[in-house]
Amino acid sequence: MSATIGGGAAAVLAAVLFASGIAGCAGRPAAELRVLAGSELADLRPVLDEAEKATGVRVTLDHSGTLEAAETVAAGRADGRYDAVWLSSNRYLDLVTEAAGRLGPRTKIMNSPVVLGLRASAARRLGWDRTPVTWADIAAAAGRGEFGYGMTDPSASNSGFAALVGVTAALARTGSALDTATIERVAPDLTRFFAAQRLSAGSSGYLTEAYARRATDVDGLINYESVLLAANASGSMPEPLTLVYPTDGVVTADYPMTLLRSAGDPARDAYTRLVDHLRRPDTQRAIMQATKRRPAVPGVALEPGIPGQPLIELPFPGDRASVDALLAAYFDRFRRPSRTVYVLDVSGSMDGERLNGLRAALVGLSGADASLVGTFRRFRGREQVTLLPFNDRPLAPTTATVDAAAPASLDGIRAGAANLRSGGNTAVYDALEQAYRLLEPQVAADPNRFTSIVLMTDGESNRGDGLDELRAFLATRPPATRAVPVFPVLFGEAAEHDMTEVANLTGGRTFEARGGSLAGAFRDIRGYQ
Repeated sequence: MSATIGGGAAAVLAAVLFASGIAGCAGRPAAELRVLAGSELADLRPVLDEAEKATGVRVTLDHSGTLEAAETVAAGRADGRYDAVWLSSNRYLDLVTEAAGRLGPRTKIMNSPVVLGLRASAARRLGWDRTPVTWADIAAAAGRGEFGYGMTDPSASNSGFAALVGVTAALARTGSALDTATIERVAPDLTRFFAAQRLSAGSSGYLTEAYARRATDVDGLINYESVLLAANASGSMPEPLTLVYPTDGVVTADYPMTLLRSAGDPARDAYTRLVDHLRRPDTQRAIMQATKRRPAVPGVALEPGIPGQPLIELPFPGDRASVDALLAAYFDRFRRPSRTVYVLDVSGSMDGERLNGLRAALVGLSGADASLVGTFRRFRGREQVTLLPFNDRPLAPTTATVDAAAPASLDGIRAGAANLRSGGNTAVYDALEQAYRLLEPQVAADPNRFTSIVLMTDGESNRGDGLDELRAFLATRPPATRAVPVFPVLFGEAAEHDMTEVANLTGGRTFEARGGSLAGAFRDIRGYQ
């Protein structure tokens, strides 16, 4: 048998080998590393694309919150689906026994402390642009009402989680890991501190955008240093932010890329190649330039604007029970309570499985969802919940106020969900206008709540007012009413363009339920309420 290859075949083979050499980086085979990652790591895409060229490792990121990721890993749902986990911190994962046992080697890639960013004028007014400040100083000023701030939901975003842990540890002044007794001792200080929280969000990015819209009545943000520096660099802030580094310490995100024990040998090889590349000094500088995060490798000089003095690292709780107790206390007692109107489409197209899914989503938020994430996304103590169903017109609302110590306080919500009946057409904008009418006197009488509207519809509005009329209606309302955001859920045949317009008009954002469940979308929205 001849071993000779014809000219045409040889040319094809040469082309294949050339292409393989490029894709595989000087002869190494191309590989894929599937990573369950924090949402903020989306800004690393350009760095990861360059890493692929250098290493032949293609990184695919599937974004998740910290608690969702911990639940996924603990339940074994990450095994076989992902090769690695890359969150801003492994601290909570390490406390969940079922998750910790599934984690393999970890490599820290970058750092970013969680600090306070204040409008420059507010920092000058408080004197925090020129004198050392502790978390105790910040908490005292917050309790006196001298400034207001935004922070992410600690069950949805690690920056809020780190802020909650850091403030608690600093106020405790023990220098040791937090426990439930210590949390109770500083509860009055924490209540005063969180009374000044004016904005909440499920992600650091949305929090920054919301702050930019409300910088006239919110003085600053507790967020990653990198996010605050990037906001200043973007020029999107109405006023530059002064970063305040509390002298009693911070909690730092160290972004460990962590291989799962279930990963096979090809993934292990790809992981090693990738992390070695990401920790090269030139890549560390590229990460710092692209994201404003600090290098994890000693000897890489910090960019101008990033302080070089050492930061004290505050202790983290030593067991999961203490973390869970702190989260529960934050939602049920420390932070300002929520007020939400759920505007719910019960038109004829919602009949059957769709209406059953809606009922199940509401019952899940009422405590039926016993999952790790569901535990912290349920309706919270002191929260006021109104169900406003609609079809051809807005129907009678059902309102309940939640008492965390009295599960029966949720019976009204469960009954309201069970009583939903489908039929008729779809008057989306009439229902939204009615929600704002219900909220207006409530907001005026009790402005110290996080107030929002959730809109769920599975189709286009075909009765009553339209988007233009809603816009005109809102223009006539008081500023506090106009500031209430709407979070539309994209479901069924909902008009995506119109729902996006509603979100943009009111300062909300849309949530996707067309490829998943209403329960998942409703649970995600909780981080923004």
